[in-house]
Amino acid sequence: MTRIAVAEAKARFSELIDRASRGERFLVLRHGRPAAALVPVPAPPEPEPGPKPAGLLSIAGIIDWEDFAAVMEEVIADRQNVKDRPAPTFD
Repeated sequence: MTRIAVAEAKARFSELIDRASRGERFLVLRHGRPAAALVPVPAPPEPEPGPKPAGLLSIAGIIDWEDFAAVMEEVIADRQNVKDRPAPTFD
């Protein structure tokens, strides 16, 4: 860790910040005693993946909402032609 006096750190602050962002570390001394440190900020942690969307939510981003009503009518009409289970009714 590089030691640097407060006055010099003040005069070169922008440069020291740039260097610290690239990984260098500086100990700022006031009257020969440590007063502060300039250190790089750790990289933010990667976000943890959340649960995958399920059901209709999984296709929410690909739906063309202008055609949604027509598509649903077609789905319901096709569903009514299936014999193995009753079609839903929407009243």
